[in-house]
Amino acid sequence: MANEDLSGLKIDKSQITVSTRKRKRSVYLAGVFLLIVLVAVLYFAGFFVSTHTVQVKSVSLIYSSQTFTSLNASGYVVAQRKAAVASKVTGRLISLNVEEGSKVKKGQVIARLENEDAIAIRDQAEANLKVARFNLDQARAELQDATLSFNRNKELIVTGLITQRDYDSSEARYRKAVAAVKAAGASVRAQAAVLKGAQVTLEYTLIRAPFNAVVLTKNADLGDIVTPLGASADAKAAVVTIADMDSLQVEVDVSESNLKNVSVGQPCEIQLDALPDSRFRGEVHMIVPTADRTKATVLVKVRFIERDKRTLPEMSAKVAFLTRPVKPEETTPLTVVHTAAVVDRNGKKAVFLINDNNLVETFITIGRALGESVEVLNGLSVGDRVVINPSKKLKNRDRIKIAQQ
Repeated sequence: MANEDLSGLKIDKSQITVSTRKRKRSVYLAGVFLLIVLVAVLYFAGFFVSTHTVQVKSVSLIYSSQTFTSLNASGYVVAQRKAAVASKVTGRLISLNVEEGSKVKKGQVIARLENEDAIAIRDQAEANLKVARFNLDQARAELQDATLSFNRNKELIVTGLITQRDYDSSEARYRKAVAAVKAAGASVRAQAAVLKGAQVTLEYTLIRAPFNAVVLTKNADLGDIVTPLGASADAKAAVVTIADMDSLQVEVDVSESNLKNVSVGQPCEIQLDALPDSRFRGEVHMIVPTADRTKATVLVKVRFIERDKRTLPEMSAKVAFLTRPVKPEETTPLTVVHTAAVVDRNGKKAVFLINDNNLVETFITIGRALGESVEVLNGLSVGDRVVINPSKKLKNRDRIKIAQQ
């Protein structure tokens, strides 16, 4: 019985060996699977792809005029006709009919000063002029009567029907009437001059636009004292500042050494910082005949041949001085890439486009050559980065490192 019990406690080694082998095999297969997954992840992440150091350029947008530009300069839009409108008399501002941006016509009343005293003086002058004219009419009537009497007495004195005394009296009356008419006429002219002076004084209280313009700034408000001298701390010298928008020109400083590249009437292209997508035709209007010794520059004025209504005084501007006028077909901007980025692939043109530090070989269609660049008709967009002077070893999906410039 004891031997049978001990035999029942004996371990079957064959079963242990099979179980251990199955477990080891499962661990091995799981490890191989994980390794395959890791390698796949690293492959698709580009870990096993070659890394190259390259130089890059961006695809840009240029205008054809940039290829025949002889000189570039920066400046500002300046109104050649500009005025700070003020009054010739001192008074309180009681009416202001414009604001910033208002368009005004020549002679239009912009503002009005208090003018009750000037109106009273004008009315008094008008009344005095009427009295003088009535006096003149009365003197003329008296002269007519004196003339008839004097002419009649001249005939009667010959026949002896009147005395010499009566004749002399009529003659004196006639001469007195003539003098009275002259005096009345002079009085009328004097009162007319007084009235004109009163009207001028009254007109000074009306501030009018000197030319067609747009209001740039408003310098005074209702209730302010306006004076031509601005002597008081609270007084305003100018009510508004206006500018003639048709007189806008771009003023740029050109270095003395580059002045040989500029001539009157030379075609130009104007670009405003406020309107970066637009180019405006222009030409050199004037080279101011004096130099700025501190900057060694000469002021050049460029007029607009065509101007956008959004152009405003004091805007920043860039002027390209051209060697020839821009043709109509050259006004559209072109997408260009550096010539050194284009390679031949079996008779086709291609570039290496950078996409997340990886290379993508991209076929493109090119147009005309523009200096160091070439026009791209399709295949690339403005802002894309491409490799310049690509090595023959480069290929799709290669990882790259951009060289510092």
